[in-house]
Amino acid sequence: MSQNWDRFQEFFIRHDELDLSLDLSRMGIDGGFIDTMSDRVQSAFNEMDALESGAIANADEGRMVGHYWLRNAKIAPDADLQSSITEKITSVENYAAQIRDSGRYRKLLVIGIGGSALGPQLVADALVSPTNPIDVYFLDNTDPGGIDRTLAAIGDDLDKTLAVVISKSGGTKETRNSMLEAQDAFRKAGLDFAAHAIAVTGPGSQLDQLAVAEGWSQRFEMEDWVGGRTSVMSVVGLVPLAILGVDIRAFLDGAAVMDAHTRQHDTRGNLAMMLALAWHEATNGRGEKDMVVLPYSDHLLLFSKYLQQLVMESLGKELDRDGQVVNQGIAVYGNKGSTDQHAYVQQLRDGVNNFFATFIEVRDTRHGGESIEVDPDTLTSDYLQGFLRGTREALSGNERASMTLSVPEVDARQLGALIGLFERAVGFYASLVNINAYHQPGVEAGKKAAGEFLDLLQRVRGHLLANGEEHRAADVGAALNLDPESVYHALTHLAATRSDFRRVPAATPSEETFIAR
Repeated sequence: MSQNWDRFQEFFIRHDELDLSLDLSRMGIDGGFIDTMSDRVQSAFNEMDALESGAIANADEGRMVGHYWLRNAKIAPDADLQSSITEKITSVENYAAQIRDSGRYRKLLVIGIGGSALGPQLVADALVSPTNPIDVYFLDNTDPGGIDRTLAAIGDDLDKTLAVVISKSGGTKETRNSMLEAQDAFRKAGLDFAAHAIAVTGPGSQLDQLAVAEGWSQRFEMEDWVGGRTSVMSVVGLVPLAILGVDIRAFLDGAAVMDAHTRQHDTRGNLAMMLALAWHEATNGRGEKDMVVLPYSDHLLLFSKYLQQLVMESLGKELDRDGQVVNQGIAVYGNKGSTDQHAYVQQLRDGVNNFFATFIEVRDTRHGGESIEVDPDTLTSDYLQGFLRGTREALSGNERASMTLSVPEVDARQLGALIGLFERAVGFYASLVNINAYHQPGVEAGKKAAGEFLDLLQRVRGHLLANGEEHRAADVGAALNLDPESVYHALTHLAATRSDFRRVPAATPSEETFIAR
């Protein structure tokens, strides 16, 4: 018992201004390990200083990485950037106030993908009250069924709906497709989509040109030095969130306060560096264990999903900065406590020990509201705390590592601080293991492969239309010099989505035939 107490005191770090704390006592980290990492830690601090000073960090695109400037424009490397950041925030606030004061809109449709949707989704779900006068909906995929479902939920209120389309390049197909589907829905309702549309995009992009040509109601310029997974505090997040009434100044301030704290070259007192070191120790610096995120608050339901992109897209790299194959990364999954204790805590405690848990405690989830007693002298929040502490003890009792982050409540300032903490920890960890956290070559490879399949699909479609008889996948592949498996998938897709194509089932894929009717 005293050993746990001693470790708790040694590895409990508190940020007094934010009333936020991190307990690493149930992780395997120790003072000796921290000492052995001192040179790498100092290098990581220096690299973060250079990043914030404007060094080129995304070498693939020759870009600076400046999401830290968004919440403190004074640290941006030149006066033009500083002015642009502050003016943009004011512009967003003024526009959002006009929209809310007008009373014209009752629905907000956010169209984006990846960070352009995940960030606003997280913050809206965490902070926007169900009684808010504007409801929010998201189109964040190119799934026609999902698009139909969302548009059906909006129903007959398209005339009261404002659409925000978010895409840096304007060429992201998922976002482009969702936008075209939304445009079609507005047209069928007898409405001018442009009059209801806002573009958040890069200057001169395809989307920017379209918005100018069609006379969209507003355009906001997206910064090219902000990556999607760290864009929630740029116009990507601020525009929809301000329209929804989120206190964006408090949101930015929470992150700025966390940045100021984690900017200090004090290893043991730096929340983000200690978090990164704990990840390194737990995963052997090679991602050998997964991160299970369990926030004990319904307000943070989407936090693990948000961290999946932030952590896995930043750290999941084949090559290190020296070009050596390292296959780095930390897998992230989770949902919320105590709900998911019933889903996978059994395995966490008794199954394969391939993870470390991140508990997130919210000390007041009711924001000071009165609570009834569900048992004598016992509140619902008492049970929530009991399940958190009980699960932590159950894991620790079977030598399963965990850490606990504690925040007083989920409000705009605290959520901004949480996001800022993990952003900085990701950057530090990447430096510790010598990878670039700010590019995503694997994502680009996936986009390239998707484009190749779409080209194949059109070739297969054209072949069937030009030849009326029934076809087998192998025959089409031979005729077009294409892989027969890829041809088979193209044929089954055509038959499932086009009324003029038909599949004739058979015992095996090789025997099935397809025909253009």
